[in-house]
Formats: sequence, structure tokens, C-alpha cells
Amino acid sequence: MRRALARVATAVTAMVALSFVVPLGLLNSQMSHDRALISAERQAASLVPVLTVTNDPDQLDAAIGSIPAGAAGRLALHLPTGEVIGSPHAPDGDLAEARRLSRTFTAEVAGGKVLLRPVLLDSGRPAVIEVHVPEAELSHGVAKSWTILALVAIALVLVSVAMADRLAIRVVRAADRLAQAVKRVAGGDLAVRIVPDGPAELHEAGEAFNHMADQLARLLTAEREAGADLSHRLRTPLTALRVNLDGLAAHPGDPTRIAQSQDALGRLEEAVDELIAAARRTGGKTAGCDAAAVVGERLRFWSALAEDQDRLWDLVAPGGPVPVPVPAPELAAVIDALLGNVFRHTPHGTSFQVTLHQGGNSTGLLFADAGPGIADPETALRRGASGAGSTGLGLDIARRLAESTGGSLRVGTSLLGGTQIEVWLRTAPRPSLTRTGRHTARRARRKGRA
Repeated sequence: MRRALARVATAVTAMVALSFVVPLGLLNSQMSHDRALISAERQAASLVPVLTVTNDPDQLDAAIGSIPAGAAGRLALHLPTGEVIGSPHAPDGDLAEARRLSRTFTAEVAGGKVLLRPVLLDSGRPAVIEVHVPEAELSHGVAKSWTILALVAIALVLVSVAMADRLAIRVVRAADRLAQAVKRVAGGDLAVRIVPDGPAELHEAGEAFNHMADQLARLLTAEREAGADLSHRLRTPLTALRVNLDGLAAHPGDPTRIAQSQDALGRLEEAVDELIAAARRTGGKTAGCDAAAVVGERLRFWSALAEDQDRLWDLVAPGGPVPVPVPAPELAAVIDALLGNVFRHTPHGTSFQVTLHQGGNSTGLLFADAGPGIADPETALRRGASGAGSTGLGLDIARRLAESTGGSLRVGTSLLGGTQIEVWLRTAPRPSLTRTGRHTARRARRKGRA
């Protein structure tokens, strides 16, 4: 890129330089030519007064010698009598033409030009003053001016190339840093970031790269968490299958146990199918569901396990539908994860209760048990952290579902003496405070502090 910019700068500056160097050089050549002819004409004119006063050859020769061109041997006087005083250079044909035209004109001769000026004497016959202008006089200073103009043009080209190179260095460095960062991201280093630099376009490209890298890292993290969450859903049917197999091992040949094990195996197959469908599902508009129906259906499943483990359970829910803004499979996964925690982390015979509370702006799912409780709720809420040998994903799945609606998850102590997990799903958008509302809220807070 540096070479390309240098070539472009050279070509552009050279064209600009030529556009004024060539006209200036030609103009200077013309001015030097005209200046030499004007000087010759002026010297010829200085001899005219002498011709009007005398025609004595001696006096005319002295007058010619006093003129610079005459002293240099470049001035001659052609009298009507044919006598020539001075150093002639003009051919006879040009002299005859000058007498015939009776006006000043120039003619080409070897080594330069001659200026011929006819002068009409008192006798009515013309004399011709001849001034020879050598080629060196016609082009005096032209070579020097061309040299100066060429040096100026070369200096302009060099300066423009140097400036273009400095700009190219800045552009190339910024582009190279961006390219190296892209290669590192392509190699799997998602932590790489760059400091945007260079022209405005590359600066924007650097900012876009950083934003892309952030988004890519977030998407990859979300994909990993989604994979772990989907896999976590298998724990529920696996738990049911394990319990039924334990019962079948204790009572081999029991038709009821065999039927329950087959049913659990079918549920495991359905769960795997749901995981495959969920993994292939693309993003779209979030669908809602009836929380009461989902809770009832999942508790019918868990009730069989509760009966096998001698657990008393209770469901407190409204009589009608309870709409929530989350998909039914995701809500079912949260219910299974939290009820699975009850079955895995409390002894057999521990009772539990599920409460579905419908409020004005949110709906709450409360899972209470009579077990030993959670010693460190803050640690339990961290993703992947568990003090009971499990994956530590159940509470995080529930928390992220609640936060996706603007709700929250809380861990506390239940009235049964054990743990209570509260999942609050927001069903209405948060109201935005108007100016009056904010003023009222501030006034209420001041009264509260008073």
C-alpha cells in the first residue's frame, strides 16, 4: 500500500508540476527572445538621429562604435550608395526586402537573427540599419530558468511522496493491526481487541471489529450455556428412569414397575427429541404459555416419584389459566430443574409444596421443601457452583429465565423449614415515570427518610 500511495502521489504531483513548469518555461523563453529583439531595436533607433544630421562615413562609424552592439561588431549601416559601415550579417535579399517594405522586420541568419530597420534620408532614398542578435542573446537565462523550474518540480514531487508515505505508514499500521487481530480471532483468540487508529474509515472499522469480537464472545458463551442448559434437561427423565429401575431391581418381574420403567424410558426419548428440536430452533418472537397448565402437567409426572419416595406434596394455584411470557418447554425445564433439586438434595420422605401466585404485574413460582436448606445461597446462585455434587446449573437456568422477562429469582427459607426458591416472571412492562411521577416518588422518599 505504501508503494501504491507513493506512485499515486508521484503521478499526481508530476502532472501538477508539469502543468505549470512547462508553460512557465515556454513563457520565459519567449520573454528572453522578445527582450533581446527589443534591445536590438532600441540600439538601432539610437542611430537614427545621427543619420538625420550627417552622412559623413567617419562620423557614422564613430556613432556605431559608441553603441554596444556596434562595439561588439553586431551593428552595420547600409547607405543608399551601397557603402556599408560596420559588420554586416544580413544577406542582400533581406536588405532589398527591408528597403521595399520600408518597415522594421527580423530575418534568420546563421548563429541567430538580424533586425533590419530602414531609415528614409533627405534624398528620399532609404538607408538600412542592421543589428545582429546572436542565439546566445536570444536564449539568455533560459537554461537557468528551466533548471530552477525543474528543481522546484522535483522538490514538489519529493515532498508529496514523503507526505504520502507518512500517511501510508499510518494507514498501513492501522490496517496491519486490524488484519492481525482478525487472524487471531480466526485462530480462536476471542479476547483480542485493538485500539482504533488511522483515518476515519479505519477507525470505524476498528470499532466495528471490537464490537464484532464482543458479540462473538457473548454468542459463544451463550451457545455454551445453552448447550449445558439443554443437557441439564436430561437429568429429570434420567432421575425418573433411575428411580423406576431401582424399584424394578427390588421387585423383579413386577408388571407395574416394568410399565413405569418403560414409561420413564419413553419420557427420556421424548426429552432427547425436544433437546434436538430446541438446539435447531432459530431465534424469533418469544411465545407465551399457561403456567398453571405447565405446572400441573409437570407435577403429575413428579407425583409418581414422590409416591415412590414417600414424599407428601401440595400444589397451590389459581383456578383459571395463568399466562406468562415464556415458552412452555423452557418453563417446564425450570420446574423440572427445581423439583429435581428437591428430590436429589433432600432425604426420602421430605415433603414439598409448589405455589403459583398470579399478581398484577408478575407471576411467581414458589418451590418450598422441608429439607435441610441451603447453607450458602449466594454460592448456589453462581453458575456451575454446587455444594451437593451436582452440576450447579438448575438455579442458574431458573434465574436466567426470570431475568429474560424482567423478573428475578430469590432464595430463602420456607415455612416448611427448608429451602424456598421464588421465580418471579414479569408479565407487564415496567411503567416509565413521568416528570410528575418522579417528583412524587422523590417527595415520598424524602418523607420516608424524615
